[in-house]
Amino acid sequence: MSENKRKIEVPVMADLFAKGEKPEYLFWVGSAGAFDDRYKKVTRAFVKILTHLNISYAVLGVEESSSGDIARRTGNEMLYQMQAMSNIEILNGYEVKKILTCDPHAFNTFKDEYPDYGGNYEVIHHTQFLYQLIKEGKLSITSDLFKDKILTYHDPCYLGRANGEYEAPRKVLNAIPSKKVEMRRNKSFSLCCGAGGGQMFKEAEKGDKEVFIERIEDALETNADIVVTACPYCMVMMTDGLKYKNKEGQIKNYDIAELIEQSLEL
Repeated sequence: MSENKRKIEVPVMADLFAKGEKPEYLFWVGSAGAFDDRYKKVTRAFVKILTHLNISYAVLGVEESSSGDIARRTGNEMLYQMQAMSNIEILNGYEVKKILTCDPHAFNTFKDEYPDYGGNYEVIHHTQFLYQLIKEGKLSITSDLFKDKILTYHDPCYLGRANGEYEAPRKVLNAIPSKKVEMRRNKSFSLCCGAGGGQMFKEAEKGDKEVFIERIEDALETNADIVVTACPYCMVMMTDGLKYKNKEGQIKNYDIAELIEQSLEL
Protein backbone atom coordinates (compact mmCIF):
# COMPACT_ATOMS: atom_id res chain seq x y z
CA MET A 1 0.00 0.00 0.00
CA SER A 2 1.79 3.15 -1.18
CA GLU A 3 1.08 6.63 0.13
CA ASN A 4 2.51 9.99 -0.87
CA LYS A 5 4.52 10.38 2.34
CA ARG A 6 5.68 6.83 2.85
CA LYS A 7 4.97 3.24 2.04
CA ILE A 8 3.01 1.34 4.65
CA GLU A 9 3.55 -2.39 4.84
CA VAL A 10 0.30 -4.07 5.88
CA PRO A 11 1.04 -7.28 7.81
CA VAL A 12 -0.62 -10.43 6.53
CA MET A 13 -1.74 -13.07 9.01
CA ALA A 14 -0.26 -16.03 7.14
CA ASP A 15 3.17 -14.38 6.98
CA LEU A 16 3.19 -13.55 10.70
CA PHE A 17 1.86 -16.95 11.69
CA ALA A 18 4.61 -18.64 9.68
CA LYS A 19 7.14 -16.76 11.79
CA GLY A 20 5.41 -17.76 15.02
CA GLU A 21 3.95 -14.29 15.58
CA LYS A 22 0.34 -13.73 16.69
CA PRO A 23 -0.98 -10.20 16.27
CA GLU A 24 -3.46 -8.95 18.84
CA TYR A 25 -6.07 -7.97 16.26
CA LEU A 26 -7.29 -9.23 12.92
CA PHE A 27 -8.37 -6.29 10.77
CA TRP A 28 -11.28 -7.46 8.62
CA VAL A 29 -11.11 -5.20 5.56
CA GLY A 30 -14.43 -6.23 4.04
CA SER A 31 -15.53 -6.28 0.41
CA ALA A 32 -16.11 -2.52 0.17
CA GLY A 33 -12.84 -1.75 1.92
CA ALA A 34 -10.98 -3.92 -0.56
CA PHE A 35 -12.77 -3.19 -3.84
CA ASP A 36 -14.79 0.05 -3.68
CA ASP A 37 -12.57 2.92 -4.83
CA ARG A 38 -14.11 5.41 -2.41
CA TYR A 39 -14.04 3.12 0.62
CA LYS A 40 -10.47 2.04 -0.06
CA LYS A 41 -9.59 5.52 1.20
CA VAL A 42 -11.21 4.67 4.53
CA THR A 43 -9.21 1.44 4.72
CA ARG A 44 -6.01 3.37 4.04
CA ALA A 45 -6.91 5.97 6.66
CA PHE A 46 -7.56 3.36 9.33
CA VAL A 47 -4.39 1.43 8.46
CA LYS A 48 -2.41 4.67 8.78
CA ILE A 49 -3.84 5.15 12.26
CA LEU A 50 -3.04 1.56 13.28
CA THR A 51 0.50 1.92 11.96
CA HIS A 52 1.00 5.34 13.59
CA LEU A 53 -0.04 3.95 16.97
CA ASN A 54 1.99 0.73 16.57
CA ILE A 55 -1.09 -1.48 16.96
CA SER A 56 -0.40 -5.20 16.67
CA TYR A 57 -2.65 -6.28 13.79
CA ALA A 58 -2.78 -8.21 10.53
CA VAL A 59 -5.15 -8.80 7.63
CA LEU A 60 -6.09 -12.06 5.96
CA GLY A 61 -5.24 -10.75 2.49
CA VAL A 62 -6.26 -13.19 -0.24
CA GLU A 63 -7.74 -15.51 2.38
CA GLU A 64 -10.45 -12.99 3.26
CA SER A 65 -13.87 -13.69 1.75
CA SER A 66 -17.32 -12.17 2.25
CA SER A 67 -18.67 -12.29 5.80
CA GLY A 68 -21.88 -13.73 4.36
CA ASP A 69 -24.03 -10.83 5.55
CA ILE A 70 -25.52 -10.03 2.14
CA ALA A 71 -26.22 -13.67 1.36
CA ARG A 72 -28.25 -14.06 4.57
CA ARG A 73 -30.08 -10.71 4.25
CA THR A 74 -31.16 -11.53 0.71
CA GLY A 75 -32.41 -14.99 1.65
CA ASN A 76 -29.60 -17.30 0.52
CA GLU A 77 -29.13 -19.06 3.85
CA MET A 78 -27.14 -21.94 2.38
CA LEU A 79 -24.55 -19.60 0.88
CA TYR A 80 -24.36 -17.66 4.15
CA GLN A 81 -23.66 -20.81 6.16
CA MET A 82 -21.01 -21.94 3.67
CA GLN A 83 -19.26 -18.57 3.86
CA ALA A 84 -19.55 -18.40 7.64
CA MET A 85 -18.15 -21.85 8.25
CA SER A 86 -15.31 -21.31 5.78
CA ASN A 87 -14.37 -18.02 7.45
CA ILE A 88 -14.59 -19.50 10.94
CA GLU A 89 -12.27 -22.35 9.94
CA ILE A 90 -9.68 -19.81 8.74
CA LEU A 91 -10.08 -17.51 11.75
CA ASN A 92 -9.86 -20.34 14.25
CA GLY A 93 -6.90 -21.77 12.39
CA TYR A 94 -5.05 -18.52 13.08
CA GLU A 95 -6.30 -18.51 16.67
CA VAL A 96 -7.96 -15.14 16.17
CA LYS A 97 -9.40 -13.65 19.36
CA LYS A 98 -10.13 -10.04 18.41
CA ILE A 99 -11.53 -8.69 15.15
CA LEU A 100 -11.46 -5.03 14.06
CA THR A 101 -13.69 -3.88 11.22
CA CYS A 102 -14.96 -0.63 9.73
CA ASP A 103 -18.09 -2.38 8.42
CA PRO A 104 -21.09 -2.53 10.80
CA HIS A 105 -22.60 -5.33 8.70
CA ALA A 106 -19.54 -7.54 9.21
CA PHE A 107 -19.42 -6.38 12.84
CA ASN A 108 -23.00 -7.54 13.39
CA THR A 109 -22.50 -10.84 11.58
CA PHE A 110 -19.30 -11.78 13.43
CA LYS A 111 -20.55 -10.60 16.82
CA ASP A 112 -24.14 -11.80 16.80
CA GLU A 113 -24.34 -14.66 14.29
CA TYR A 114 -20.99 -16.45 14.00
CA PRO A 115 -21.17 -17.80 17.59
CA ASP A 116 -23.95 -20.13 16.38
CA TYR A 117 -21.32 -21.86 14.22
CA GLY A 118 -18.42 -21.90 16.65
CA GLY A 119 -16.99 -18.50 15.78
CA ASN A 120 -16.56 -16.75 19.12
CA TYR A 121 -14.56 -13.53 18.92
CA GLU A 122 -14.32 -10.13 20.51
CA VAL A 123 -15.58 -7.97 17.65
CA ILE A 124 -14.80 -4.26 17.68
CA HIS A 125 -16.08 -1.60 15.30
CA HIS A 126 -13.45 0.94 14.37
CA THR A 127 -15.34 3.78 16.07
CA GLN A 128 -15.34 1.79 19.32
CA PHE A 129 -11.63 1.11 18.92
CA LEU A 130 -10.82 4.77 18.28
CA TYR A 131 -12.89 5.84 21.27
CA GLN A 132 -11.07 3.35 23.51
CA LEU A 133 -7.73 4.74 22.35
CA ILE A 134 -8.92 8.26 23.14
CA LYS A 135 -10.14 7.20 26.61
CA GLU A 136 -6.80 5.56 27.34
CA GLY A 137 -4.90 8.67 26.28
CA LYS A 138 -3.21 6.85 23.40
CA LEU A 139 -4.89 9.03 20.77
CA SER A 140 -5.35 12.77 21.09
CA ILE A 141 -6.38 15.37 18.54
CA THR A 142 -4.77 18.80 18.72
CA SER A 143 -5.33 19.86 15.11
CA ASP A 144 -7.83 22.62 14.42
CA LEU A 145 -8.31 21.50 10.81
CA PHE A 146 -12.08 21.19 11.23
CA LYS A 147 -12.65 23.89 13.85
CA ASP A 148 -14.73 26.02 11.47
CA LYS A 149 -16.69 23.08 10.05
CA ILE A 150 -20.15 21.84 11.01
CA LEU A 151 -20.32 18.03 11.26
CA THR A 152 -23.44 15.88 11.34
CA TYR A 153 -23.31 12.14 12.00
CA HIS A 154 -25.48 9.48 10.37
CA ASP A 155 -26.11 6.36 12.50
CA PRO A 156 -25.55 3.06 10.62
CA CYS A 157 -28.44 0.66 11.32
CA TYR A 158 -26.25 -2.34 12.13
CA LEU A 159 -24.10 -0.36 14.55
CA GLY A 160 -26.93 1.60 16.15
CA ARG A 161 -30.31 -0.09 16.33
CA ALA A 162 -28.94 -3.61 15.82
CA ASN A 163 -26.16 -3.36 18.42
CA GLY A 164 -26.98 -0.29 20.51
CA GLU A 165 -23.77 1.59 19.76
CA TYR A 166 -24.56 5.29 19.55
CA GLU A 167 -22.02 6.86 21.87
CA ALA A 168 -18.61 5.71 20.62
CA PRO A 169 -18.82 7.46 17.22
CA ARG A 170 -20.06 10.66 18.87
CA LYS A 171 -17.35 10.54 21.53
CA VAL A 172 -14.71 10.26 18.80
CA LEU A 173 -16.24 13.20 16.93
CA ASN A 174 -16.34 15.21 20.16
CA ALA A 175 -12.57 14.76 20.40
CA ILE A 176 -12.18 16.61 17.09
CA PRO A 177 -12.39 20.40 17.45
CA SER A 178 -15.44 21.29 15.35
CA LYS A 179 -19.13 22.09 15.64
CA LYS A 180 -21.51 19.10 15.75
CA VAL A 181 -25.20 19.18 14.89
CA GLU A 182 -27.57 16.22 15.18
CA MET A 183 -30.02 15.40 12.44
CA ARG A 184 -33.69 15.62 13.34
CA ARG A 185 -33.85 11.82 13.28
CA ASN A 186 -30.89 10.38 15.16
CA LYS A 187 -29.76 7.47 17.33
CA SER A 188 -32.58 4.90 17.74
CA PHE A 189 -34.86 7.12 15.64
CA SER A 190 -32.33 7.47 12.85
CA LEU A 191 -33.50 6.78 9.30
CA CYS A 192 -31.77 4.02 7.34
CA CYS A 193 -29.54 5.14 4.48
CA GLY A 194 -31.49 2.81 2.20
CA ALA A 195 -28.76 0.24 1.49
CA GLY A 196 -29.12 -2.33 4.28
CA GLY A 197 -30.63 -5.77 3.92
CA GLY A 198 -29.20 -6.13 0.43
CA GLN A 199 -31.18 -3.14 -0.84
CA MET A 200 -28.07 -1.55 -2.34
CA PHE A 201 -27.84 -4.38 -4.85
CA LYS A 202 -31.39 -4.18 -6.20
CA GLU A 203 -33.81 -1.66 -7.58
CA ALA A 204 -35.79 0.29 -5.00
CA GLU A 205 -39.46 -0.51 -4.49
CA LYS A 206 -41.98 1.99 -5.77
CA GLY A 207 -42.69 4.84 -3.41
CA ASP A 208 -42.93 8.58 -3.09
CA LYS A 209 -39.21 9.00 -2.47
CA GLU A 210 -36.18 6.75 -2.26
CA VAL A 211 -34.82 6.34 1.26
CA PHE A 212 -31.35 7.73 0.52
CA ILE A 213 -32.90 10.95 -0.80
CA GLU A 214 -35.02 11.36 2.30
CA ARG A 215 -32.03 10.72 4.53
CA ILE A 216 -29.72 13.18 2.78
CA GLU A 217 -32.48 15.76 3.15
CA ASP A 218 -32.27 15.20 6.92
CA ALA A 219 -28.54 15.93 6.68
CA LEU A 220 -29.00 19.02 4.53
CA GLU A 221 -31.45 20.46 7.07
CA THR A 222 -28.55 20.76 9.55
CA ASN A 223 -26.54 23.03 7.21
CA ALA A 224 -23.54 20.80 7.88
CA ASP A 225 -20.32 21.10 5.91
CA ILE A 226 -19.50 17.40 6.41
CA VAL A 227 -21.80 14.39 6.61
CA VAL A 228 -19.97 11.84 8.76
CA THR A 229 -20.54 8.12 8.29
CA ALA A 230 -19.13 4.93 9.80
CA CYS A 231 -20.25 2.29 7.29
CA PRO A 232 -19.33 1.57 3.66
CA TYR A 233 -22.96 1.23 2.58
CA CYS A 234 -23.94 4.48 4.29
CA MET A 235 -21.04 6.22 2.57
CA VAL A 236 -22.26 5.11 -0.86
CA MET A 237 -25.82 6.22 -0.20
CA MET A 238 -24.93 9.55 1.40
CA THR A 239 -22.53 10.33 -1.44
CA ASP A 240 -25.21 9.43 -3.99
CA GLY A 241 -27.65 11.63 -2.11
CA LEU A 242 -25.29 14.60 -2.24
CA LYS A 243 -24.83 14.05 -5.97
CA TYR A 244 -28.61 13.79 -6.47
CA LYS A 245 -29.04 17.14 -4.70
CA ASN A 246 -26.09 18.67 -6.61
CA LYS A 247 -24.30 19.32 -3.32
CA GLU A 248 -21.17 17.20 -3.73
CA GLY A 249 -19.10 20.30 -4.47
CA GLN A 250 -20.17 22.04 -1.27
CA ILE A 251 -20.65 19.24 1.27
CA LYS A 252 -18.22 16.42 1.96
CA ASN A 253 -18.90 12.87 3.14
CA TYR A 254 -16.15 11.45 5.33
CA ASP A 255 -15.83 8.35 7.46
CA ILE A 256 -14.79 8.98 11.06
CA ALA A 257 -11.44 7.27 10.40
CA GLU A 258 -10.72 9.79 7.64
CA LEU A 259 -11.40 12.71 9.97
CA ILE A 260 -8.98 11.27 12.53
CA GLU A 261 -6.34 10.53 9.90
CA GLN A 262 -6.57 14.06 8.48
CA SER A 263 -6.50 15.58 11.97
CA LEU A 264 -3.33 13.63 12.77
CA GLU A 265 -1.89 14.70 9.39
CA LEU A 266 -0.72 11.16 8.66
